[in-house]
Amino acid sequence: MRVAHIIKVTQIGGAERHLLILLPQLIKQGLEQHLIMLVEPDNPMDDMVAAAGARGITVHKLTIRRDYDVTVSYQLLRTLRQIKPDLVHTHLIHADLFGITAARLGGYPVITGRHNDDDFRTKSAVKTGNAVLWRLARGGIAISEAIRKFTVDVEGAPSDKVRVVHYGIEHQTPSPDELNQARANLREELNLSQDVLIVGAVCRLVGQKGMTYGIDAFKQVMQHFPDAHLVIAGDGDLRVTLEAQVKQLELSENVHFLGWRDDAPQILAGLDVFLMPSLWEGFGLVLLEAMSKRIPVVASDVSAIPEVVRHGETGLLVQPRDVDGLCDAMLTLLSDRPLRLHMGMMAEDRVENHFSAERMAEATIAVYREFLKK
Repeated sequence: MRVAHIIKVTQIGGAERHLLILLPQLIKQGLEQHLIMLVEPDNPMDDMVAAAGARGITVHKLTIRRDYDVTVSYQLLRTLRQIKPDLVHTHLIHADLFGITAARLGGYPVITGRHNDDDFRTKSAVKTGNAVLWRLARGGIAISEAIRKFTVDVEGAPSDKVRVVHYGIEHQTPSPDELNQARANLREELNLSQDVLIVGAVCRLVGQKGMTYGIDAFKQVMQHFPDAHLVIAGDGDLRVTLEAQVKQLELSENVHFLGWRDDAPQILAGLDVFLMPSLWEGFGLVLLEAMSKRIPVVASDVSAIPEVVRHGETGLLVQPRDVDGLCDAMLTLLSDRPLRLHMGMMAEDRVENHFSAERMAEATIAVYREFLKK
């Protein structure tokens, strides 16, 4: 089976990282994979091209000059005619709009991937457009039950056209030495003693991720753990605002902004608690990455997060924007090392049993075959 995936790429975020995991697994299963990247003229995304190429994925790069660049559908149609796919799989809104149109013009069966429930999808014009696109697509894959429900309830997708395939990751059980070294490296980088407790977040610094509430909660945590530290790896539009918040709260000595990092797995492995106070979340691939390092999670009980994190088993969930709740959850874990270790072990076990890359690929292939028969 030859599959052409289409996605607009402006950064290597969750959906992009998902494809870098999924497509090599599909190749291992004998499927030929092509990745068609829509890129902006001043952002060629060479790092994504290189990452895909290193994983054996055939990459095609097309330029999109504006959100409604009608020439993109014709560029895609020419590319699809070169590839001659058995199936086209679109990801995110630009690929849906132009990719589904191009696939139908070329006579290629097409399915759509649903990775998020962003607010813009609730706007009437977007809902109307998506309703049309759902009629053109044979079906779709939602990355969580929460996204499937949103797709049906908000976008008006026919319920019989949407299947759920959770994200998965490639996981190798870390040795105690690897985890200890990661802890030591992170503390050395920050010039901290080796026994310091560290809470950490790895995310884009945008409103959706709720870090302003996480920082407020950490201020309260420090009343009980004055030597604790918070590390925030990531970048985004709110970084300056969050840095100002940290300064105003007099937390500058204990909160560290690391910027965007290529070594996020190593940072995660060095934490005591992973913090994810998101206001909504299509899935949260970083949750799996933290859990795979045996790190217990404090997160919002919202969207898809409770499908990943088992409250009281692999972490603690609180309501979004609940600063006191976030503080209490962090205090519970920071004050109880045996509980942290137990939840961390249960978290890794959950990743191995429910969120492997192999399972994700097998489930995806099953959906492909189902919709190809229609």
